[in-house]
Amino acid sequence: MSGRIPHVVRRVGVVVGRTWVYVLIWAGLALLIAAAGIRFFWGRISVGQMLLNLVSVEIDGGGGAIVWMGVLGIGVVPLLITVGIALWQSSRRRERRRNGDDTRPRRPQWIMRTVSTALVAAVVVGGTTAFATTVGVGDYLRATNSEYDLGDYYVEPTVTSSERKRNLVLIYLESGEATLADDQLFEKDAFVPLKEVTKASDGWQSVDGLQQYQGGGWTMAGLTSTQCGVPLKGLGSAAGSGASDELSGDVDTYLGGATCLGDVLDEHGYHNVFLGGANASFAAKDDFLGSHGYSEIKDLSDWRAAGEPEKNFRSDWGLSDERLMAHAKDEIDELHAEAERTGRPFNLSVLTLDTHEPVHVYDYCTVDTEDEVTSVFSCSMTQVAGFVEHMEEKGYLDDTAVVIMGDHLKHMSAGDAFHEQLDDHDNRTIFNRIWIPGEDENSTLRPRVDQLNMYPTILEAAGLTLADHAAGLGVSAFASDVPAGSAQAMEPDPYAELLDSHSPQFYAEAWAGEDAAR
Repeated sequence: MSGRIPHVVRRVGVVVGRTWVYVLIWAGLALLIAAAGIRFFWGRISVGQMLLNLVSVEIDGGGGAIVWMGVLGIGVVPLLITVGIALWQSSRRRERRRNGDDTRPRRPQWIMRTVSTALVAAVVVGGTTAFATTVGVGDYLRATNSEYDLGDYYVEPTVTSSERKRNLVLIYLESGEATLADDQLFEKDAFVPLKEVTKASDGWQSVDGLQQYQGGGWTMAGLTSTQCGVPLKGLGSAAGSGASDELSGDVDTYLGGATCLGDVLDEHGYHNVFLGGANASFAAKDDFLGSHGYSEIKDLSDWRAAGEPEKNFRSDWGLSDERLMAHAKDEIDELHAEAERTGRPFNLSVLTLDTHEPVHVYDYCTVDTEDEVTSVFSCSMTQVAGFVEHMEEKGYLDDTAVVIMGDHLKHMSAGDAFHEQLDDHDNRTIFNRIWIPGEDENSTLRPRVDQLNMYPTILEAAGLTLADHAAGLGVSAFASDVPAGSAQAMEPDPYAELLDSHSPQFYAEAWAGEDAAR
């Protein structure tokens, strides 16, 4: 009996050891395939983007095809490969037992074990390294040691006057990178239709060289940076702070402790409305907007309920920009009429989607370039231009400010177009246009500011006067000088480190719904 115990223990150890080997193989394959998928669809991303975006993909109207490819590629394929390897190994062991292990030379067994161990190690190390590099784990870990904290620079917006408040239209252009207007790099300037209706000679202004903030690069980062004035970081950034203990997995607001654009406008009587062609639940966009003063959010489900025919939708995202802008025209007609009747101003925010890659060519768009992405961009800008013309024809530009800007630079993932033109480009900027009724067309905006500065810029475009022109980490582009002590007065390297910093206390309070300023 005593002789059987060591034998049983050894067998259990062998089974446990083999199980761990197969778990490591599965994990290595899953990480390797995940890294390849992320690189293909999004390029190199951050840990924050992965946690905030990839975990909230929607099957319907939020990258649905990617969901199924992710389930198949990351969930099913590594499991099938691992099971296949396990069955093959089991079959070989049974065959050896039938043929007799004692007749097999010892040296080849050691060679096979060494090769097998090396292959398993290669899969595990390769998969882990590829995934860590793809999502910037190294950058994330380095940021934990930063001495900077956003809370030391965050400015709660203080409105000193709202006597000149006006209606606001805010249009986000999906992947609206100004570099795409260079007809020396591309087949044509895709922004020509929009440029024609937003000429400087007619009074439109722009921030020369608008920068994507460091660490940004996806839609929710674009929305929160330009509407809250802070980099978008998830609950993970709150780890290590005392306030993080109060956070649970079911936070019921989205950065509820930060005061954002919709909050300020709502406080000053605005009716905030958002229109988007995709599912607003994707990346918790609806939670963000609902947490910050938007009382109406219209998305994919609303357009379907309105009877839009299926040909007007793309299966992976949603409604075409042609139809979205048609609904935007109807919406602004109603909002403007209501504002004239009640005296209550409005904020209409719109997010396009046609230019989200992989691009889809709707029936309304004629492809006249070799690369269809260029034509799709041009077609989308034509629809936005038509909306601007509608506002001008109706006389809305007499009392309504308009801010048009890209939500981020164009993605440069492995599956996207324009690598040759953009990969090594040293001056990639975001397209933008600003209209202020009655504004001096000779005035200039502070150049080369980043997206965080657009938050106070938009508030001032709406006619609200801000103390020190400041909100969040930003200073309005309408201000020629930056206040001393502002984050915008920092040198480039410390400023970059500030934006990268985890700032655990700040984000713990922001996500807990507390006042993030201190």
